[in-house]
Amino acid sequence: MVIEPKVKGFVCITAHPTGCQKNVEEQIAYVKGKGAIRGGCRSALIIGASTGYGLASRICAAFGCGADTVGVFFERPGDVKRERPGSAGWYNTKAFSKLAAEAGLYVADINGDAFSDAVKEQAIEAIKKSPMGKVDLIIYSLASPRRTDPKTGQVYKSVLKTVGQPRTDKSLNTDTGEVVEVNVPVATEQEISDTVKTMGGEDWKLWIEALDKAGVIADGCKSIAYSYLGPTLTYPIYRDGTIGCAKKDLEATVPQIAAIMKKHGGSAYVSMNKALVTQASSAIPVVPLYISILYKVMKQKGVHEDCIMQIQRLFADELYNSKEPDLDEQGRIRIDNLELRDDVQKEVFDIWPRIETQNLNELTDFEGYKKEFLKLFGFGVPGVDYSKDVEI
Repeated sequence: MVIEPKVKGFVCITAHPTGCQKNVEEQIAYVKGKGAIRGGCRSALIIGASTGYGLASRICAAFGCGADTVGVFFERPGDVKRERPGSAGWYNTKAFSKLAAEAGLYVADINGDAFSDAVKEQAIEAIKKSPMGKVDLIIYSLASPRRTDPKTGQVYKSVLKTVGQPRTDKSLNTDTGEVVEVNVPVATEQEISDTVKTMGGEDWKLWIEALDKAGVIADGCKSIAYSYLGPTLTYPIYRDGTIGCAKKDLEATVPQIAAIMKKHGGSAYVSMNKALVTQASSAIPVVPLYISILYKVMKQKGVHEDCIMQIQRLFADELYNSKEPDLDEQGRIRIDNLELRDDVQKEVFDIWPRIETQNLNELTDFEGYKKEFLKLFGFGVPGVDYSKDVEI
């Protein structure tokens, strides 16, 4: 079938198999072009492996370090009868797994609910079947709107709300290209708690405990979870909002994870990453407008990085190549350092109050934002003929 992008709000409900494959190939080529990462992981588990930072991590592990990988994700295959394409993450994973297997690497893909005990058991069995039988890198990169507690069966749902007082601010209607005013309501204590339960550190710890109990954590293993800080501009919506509460909980879990990893001579960290166009960030009020400005400023200064560039730098400069992580006062890895550079943030803050619909394209890189968004789903990729029929 011929597949076209169908965007509804902050999601694209179609994905292009060939475009997704090209995206994966481009990321692999970038990693290979940066050269082999010395002393890298040999066997990696990536929890949340099909898009964004998780996919970039799997690519860096495989094609930068030469590692075998087990990827956990929750994606939708194509449905021929209903003429419904699969999700972008499904096609990303198919492309990665084919290319990694051709490179002679062990690949195991587990499609299911990463919060469940069953999927954890499947991952453990896949690790045991790998050449090393253990993992020496564990990446936790989940972004989910809901979680079922594997012990109680209770379902928790995250919300995008403020804490303490409501917030009115500028935002961007990415469908119409209009700068609008959004009112973000205050979360109840229950909503805060549920968001922390969904996106906080509890599940990361459950994964590490399960892997430890099964004896599949290798000596010297590192575990990394991804988080975001951002500028004070987005604090009310993000860092000081419900999502921020969950991220703070994730970061607070590091000492507990590190205590388990220490038994294996290993370590645990949270990496604070840069703001990027992702399926998750597109849903957060204010953030798409901030990213559009940020992209323009960082590109003009020559310091813009996308997902694969960020994670390749994390692997090469912080985790491996005989280097130790450069941590901040809270013990966090900071690969968001270019985004939060004083000169970058000063320009973003100078532009923010001047933004309106009429000057949006002049003062921001909204065009770049839209291109990056569609590219997540395999559209707008150079070299792809979108008029051709493709197998879904």
